[in-house]
Amino acid sequence: MISEAQFQNELDLIIKNAIREDIGDGDHTSLSCIPADAEGKAKLLVKDEGIIAGVEFAKQVFSYVDKDLKVETFINDGEKVKYGDIVFHVSGKSQSILMAERLVLNAMQRMSAIATKTAFFADLLKGTKTKVLDTRKTTPGIRALEKWAVKIGGGENHRFALYDMVMIKDNHIDFAGGITQAITKTKKYLAEKGLDIKIIVEARSLEEIKEILSSKGVYRILIDNFNYEDTKKAVALIGDICLTESSGGINEKTIRKYAECGVDFISSGALTHSVYNLDLSLKAID
Repeated sequence: MISEAQFQNELDLIIKNAIREDIGDGDHTSLSCIPADAEGKAKLLVKDEGIIAGVEFAKQVFSYVDKDLKVETFINDGEKVKYGDIVFHVSGKSQSILMAERLVLNAMQRMSAIATKTAFFADLLKGTKTKVLDTRKTTPGIRALEKWAVKIGGGENHRFALYDMVMIKDNHIDFAGGITQAITKTKKYLAEKGLDIKIIVEARSLEEIKEILSSKGVYRILIDNFNYEDTKKAVALIGDICLTESSGGINEKTIRKYAECGVDFISSGALTHSVYNLDLSLKAID
């Protein structure tokens, strides 16, 4: 996984680019009708139910726009919210609050939706050893926010990108000439480059699992699109040789049954690609 410094750098880039995109050469609406020295206060109002996420990110946005903006927090990331709740107050220059408003809302609405869905999935897994994972099926440019939201919701992050973990999937296997060839070439490449990153290999059948197990050094096997019975057989075959992960169209109706097959992880792209934003507003306080 990427380091905290790398993750923070991603957040910094998101904020910088989003502000550039939204403000351009100036917020001319605010500049034209609100005095530069005018000060105000606003509240983050919840108009929905779910898990709030993005409070700490909002603080970073406000600080980037204007270091003198002050945030008073009442509800923290990961807490349940309901209609009418006030998450925080922000106070300072009115122009600065308005410049930061849209990025804060866009990010928090999206992050809260992802955290809410993740919490729902994680709750379905209670009592099992299985943890829910996200994927790379994220919105281009804001992956760090979406993966942060998964963590806030009680899930775990899969690899962040193509560079922090090797994941040998069906196309890699086919292009490389087979599973054993793909694993062998990968280990040779990592050794030559001096890279210490984990290897995950996708299996499409029990026979492929047996072939993967014949190669040493695989961190996790992705048991892809297996039914329940074959998943149980796969888990039994793998034992404690490496970790196991189920994936492939798993939803809220099936996730518990796959967990009960004994897998360590279940990955779901739906955590990030199929959510509806939580309804939040930033309202001025008289």
